[in-house]
Amino acid sequence: MTPRRLARRATVLGRMLACLLMIALAAPAATALQLQGTPVASDAPVPVEFPRDDGPHDAGVEWWYFTGHLFTGDGDRYGFEYVTFRARSDNLEGYVSHFAVMDNPRQRFRYDQRLRGAPGVAGHAALLDLDLDLSGWTMRGGDGQFALAADMPGYAMRLDVDAMKPAALHDGDGYIDYGNGTASYYYSWTRMNVTGALDLGQGWQQVSGEAWMDHQWGDFMTYQEGGWDWFSVQLEDGTDAMLYLIRDAEGSPLRVDGSIVSADGALSVLRKGDFVISTDGEWTSPETGTTYPSGWTISVPGQELAMTIAPSLPDQELDTRATTGVIYWEGEAVVAATHRGRPVAGLGYVELTGYAPYEPLDLGSAVAVGTPLP
Repeated sequence: MTPRRLARRATVLGRMLACLLMIALAAPAATALQLQGTPVASDAPVPVEFPRDDGPHDAGVEWWYFTGHLFTGDGDRYGFEYVTFRARSDNLEGYVSHFAVMDNPRQRFRYDQRLRGAPGVAGHAALLDLDLDLSGWTMRGGDGQFALAADMPGYAMRLDVDAMKPAALHDGDGYIDYGNGTASYYYSWTRMNVTGALDLGQGWQQVSGEAWMDHQWGDFMTYQEGGWDWFSVQLEDGTDAMLYLIRDAEGSPLRVDGSIVSADGALSVLRKGDFVISTDGEWTSPETGTTYPSGWTISVPGQELAMTIAPSLPDQELDTRATTGVIYWEGEAVVAATHRGRPVAGLGYVELTGYAPYEPLDLGSAVAVGTPLP
């Protein structure tokens, strides 16, 4: 393949993936928002089925998103994000992967990124429902059981994750109609047991903990001039929560969704007026100049749930312009909650997109530990 064609393919894939992340040119208002939930209606053309739907689909866009919290034998905690995006348009198809570690003992955040064309990434679907390999960064498994591996300078992980609850089918059936002629499937394994090893540059050490996995796919490009705020929470009483809002270019909420998963795996879909999100502060990146909300108070009255969410470290920004043209914030958070009258602690992850403008890919920049398109 010629260098010119390589550049064209990288540009197209990057723009497609940038649309996935819903870039916005303006930040939302900082005041409290009373948000509306979505109705529960089974309108999925094909019901979600496992293990089949843990793997890739014949869809224009798709992603597998793992976040979690790892503990060493000494009790040190490390947060991780590991995501693979897939995008396809006509005869172009490619993958982008991001790997990030929140190093709490050293109070630092590190990340890496890779971009690949489709050949050689997806393995044998007949053997594994999910089998992705971006030059050594791997996601393999199915039916709520996965093996993950990724590395970057100073950090590497090899993890086995095993679902402890049934998959949460968001919007009640795992199918979300965006009301603009497009839709997507979306479910989460909201609580997964983690065992494995972490290398901090001085050899492998055993870790354990809990993880969360999101999987979404469809032929959709929703609200491309907006962004989103997404929250996942795992409380020590066994309750899990997923909440997100999609913003328009002026920062006003266009759509919200939420799910509460009880300790026994029962799913509650949040409806109109079921939760309120307030922003408690903001943080401005010294690297990109982007200002993000930082710290939140969330109330879910029908669940008798109130949460205060604080980032483990304000600076958990990922500048992925080398692979997607996107700057976003994705970070570990500490949760202090009151649930049904009792105090309960927890951990979570927050994703913030659309606070920085989209910038075209700099094809001259190097992607750390990355590999070129074939």
